[in-house]
This record gives sequence, C-alpha cells and structure tokens, in this order.
Amino acid sequence: MPHPLRSAEVLSVLATERKSAEVTDWAARIGWLVGLVLFVALVYWLMREGWKWRGTLQSDLPELPTAPADPGAPQLTLHGRYHGSTTAGQWLDRIVAHGLGARSRVELTLTAQGLDVVRPGASDFFVPADRIRGARLDKGIAGKVLAEGGLLVITWTHGERLIDSGFRSDHAAEHTAWVEALAAPAADTPLHTTITEGADR
Repeated sequence: MPHPLRSAEVLSVLATERKSAEVTDWAARIGWLVGLVLFVALVYWLMREGWKWRGTLQSDLPELPTAPADPGAPQLTLHGRYHGSTTAGQWLDRIVAHGLGARSRVELTLTAQGLDVVRPGASDFFVPADRIRGARLDKGIAGKVLAEGGLLVITWTHGERLIDSGFRSDHAAEHTAWVEALAAPAADTPLHTTITEGADR
C-alpha cells in the first residue's frame, strides 16, 4: 500500500507540472498571434482595395487645377486641417480621386481669382472663383465628425461634379469670416465680386 504522504507529494508535483504546461503553451499563443496578424492584414488589404476601386469609379473626374502664377493678393488665410471631399450633400460619399481623399494639414488662401489649397504631404489644388458655389458650417464630412459648426465646408464644381470639401481651422472662430466671404451670390453677381466685397467688410 503506497504511503499516503508520498502519494500526496506525487499528486502535488503532477499538478504543478500541469499548470506549468498550461502557462507555457507557446504553440497555442503563437498560433493566436499569427491568426490576429493575418486578420489585421486582411482587413487592411480589403480597405486598400476598396479605396482603389472607389478611385477607379471616379476616374472621370478631371485633373485638379493648379494655382495661377499670380493668384493675386490674399484676402483671407487659414491654417488647419483638410478632412476630405465628398459629393455635395452626401457626407459619406468620399471622393478619393487625385488625392482628394487624403487627410492632411492645409493652408487656405482666398484671392479674387479663387481658393488656393496647399497641403503638405498631399496634392495641392486650386478652385477658381467662378467654380465656388458657397460655404457653410457643419459637423461632419467623409466619415469625420466634429462638434456642431466645427467644420468649414466649401462647395465647388469640378468637371460634372458638385463637391463639398471640409476644412477645420486651428482657430475655429475664423470659420464665420470664410462663410461670409464665400456666401453664394445672387444669380447675376459674379462670385469674385462677392469675394472681394466680403474681404473688404
């Protein structure tokens, strides 16, 4: 008959070894880690393919205009962030063609000739004054949601599309002056005249 004390010691050793084996089951842990990495890689690939497909669907969008050699004297400037562009009135229908989908820092300059959009690390573009259709304060664009009125949305035309582009100044109080300067004019009033008058006020 086995000695009771020795049997208890054996059982204790076996239990300790079993716990150690459970804690050091590296094969299972590595398997879970590899599975997680593969899942993240798959999600990233699907997002990238979706982005490329959206760009293909928007291939009819012409190249973005660039600023003229002499854009004129600045009337308003803004430093902040560019949050993206969408089809006008559809804040989730993101436009990605020609780099319009890339969020970035931005410097906006308004002149009598139009709106110069300079984006470090992304494509710059220029919106001629006769293509600007107005501006408003909003809270979201291209899936980005901010506080009510925390976003300056400028509406403009490019090719056959009416586009909303969202900007947020480092000093949100500046937004109101931009909305006033870019207010949609009467049908018989050239927009560049409205811009000039707004800047003079």
